[in-house]
Amino acid sequence: MASTPTETSLSSYADVEWPLSRRGDVVPAECARLREKNPVARIRTLTGDDAWLVTSYATARQVLEDERFSLRDTAAPDVPRQYALTIPPEVVNTMGNVNSAGLHQEVLRAFGPRSGPASAQWMSARAHELLDTIVEEGPPVDLRQRFAEPYSAALVCKVLGLPYEDGLRLMSGLDLGFVTSPVVYDGCTANWDKDYAFVLRHVRADRDAQQGLIRRLCELRDDPERDGGDLTDEMLAATVTSLFGAGAMSTYVFLLHAVLTLIRHPSAMDHLRQRPEAMPDAVEELLRATLSIGDGLPRIARADVQVGDVLVRAGELVLVCVEGANFDPEQFPDPERFDPGRSPNAHLSFGAGRHFCPASAISRVHAAEALTALLQRLPRLRLAQPLDQLVWRTGNIKRVPERLPVLW
Repeated sequence: MASTPTETSLSSYADVEWPLSRRGDVVPAECARLREKNPVARIRTLTGDDAWLVTSYATARQVLEDERFSLRDTAAPDVPRQYALTIPPEVVNTMGNVNSAGLHQEVLRAFGPRSGPASAQWMSARAHELLDTIVEEGPPVDLRQRFAEPYSAALVCKVLGLPYEDGLRLMSGLDLGFVTSPVVYDGCTANWDKDYAFVLRHVRADRDAQQGLIRRLCELRDDPERDGGDLTDEMLAATVTSLFGAGAMSTYVFLLHAVLTLIRHPSAMDHLRQRPEAMPDAVEELLRATLSIGDGLPRIARADVQVGDVLVRAGELVLVCVEGANFDPEQFPDPERFDPGRSPNAHLSFGAGRHFCPASAISRVHAAEALTALLQRLPRLRLAQPLDQLVWRTGNIKRVPERLPVLW
C-alpha cells in the first residue's frame, strides 16, 4: 500500500549511519539489510537533512530513469542536501548546461572511443609507456601515483585538448574538489577557482593553439551560421573543467578498484592474462562488483512520485545507492560472486536515463586497455601490504585508497 502524506512525514529513520563505510573492499552490510527490509528508507544526511535512500535495483532504476527526479535541482538553493555544496552550482549543472546549449552530441562524439581522438591503440600505447618506467624501476610501486592517475589524466587531456603536463597539474589538486563536508568551509572552492581560471585561458587562446573538445566548442561558439549567443567563454570553461574533474577522478578510482578486485581473484586474473579477448566482459563485471562510486547518486523530486511503498514528495531528496542495486540478488544471481563472464549484466554504475554517463564507452576501453597491459607486463601482480592495512580516504565523494602499493 502506498504511504499517505502523514505516514511519509512520520516515517522513522532507518538504523543506518550515513555516509556508509568508506572501505572499498567490503560491501556495506547495510545495503543487504535495507534492500530486504526497507528498500526506500528514510535517513539523515551529513548536513542533517532528510533523504530517501534507495537500495534495490528496481527502485534505483526507476529513480534514475524518471525525469521527475532531477540532478540539476540538487544545486538549487534551499533544497535538502547530501552534504554541503562545496563546489559551485555550475559544476553540478554542467550536463544540464551542455544539453540546453545543444552541445550534448559534441561531448558524446569527443568521448567516443571510435570517432574521438583517443583510440584503443592510443590508450594501450600510453599504458605501456607508463609501465616501461615502472618495470625498469622495479617493485614495489604505488599504482595509484605511478599508473592510474597519470594514465587517466592522459586520456582526459587528449579528449579535451589540454596538454598532458597541464593535466598532471590539474590532477594534483583534484582530491580537494571532491571533499564532502556538513558545512561550507573557507576555501572550499579555491581549487575549482584556480582550475577554472586555468582552463578559461585555454578557451580564450588563439584557435591555432587549441585542440580536442576545447577547439570544437570554441568553433561552435564562433560559428556565424549558429546562434552562439548561449555559448560564453565562462560556460565552456566550466564545462571543460567539470569534465576533466569528473572524468579523471572516475576513471582512475575505478581502475584502482578493478586492479584490487583482480588481485583478490587470482584465478580470474590468470584467465584474463591468457585470454585478453575476454577483458571487455570482465570490465562489465568489475563495474558492477566494485565500490568506487562511494555515495548515493542524488536527485530532487520535482513532483510527488510513488517509489516502491513510499510516496516521495516534490522537493524531497532521493539518494540512489548504486552498490545496493548492483548487488541485488533479484537482478544478479549470486551477486557476491565475482563472475568475469556474467551475462546479462545491466549494472547501474554509469547511471541510467537522461544522465547516463556520456563517457561510458571510452571509460570501458580505458579500463580494458589498462588492465590488459598490467596483466601482460606485471606477472604475479599482488599487493605489497596486507589488504586490511590499505588506508581508505574519508570525507570524499569516492571510495579512494590513499595508495595501492604492488609487487609482481
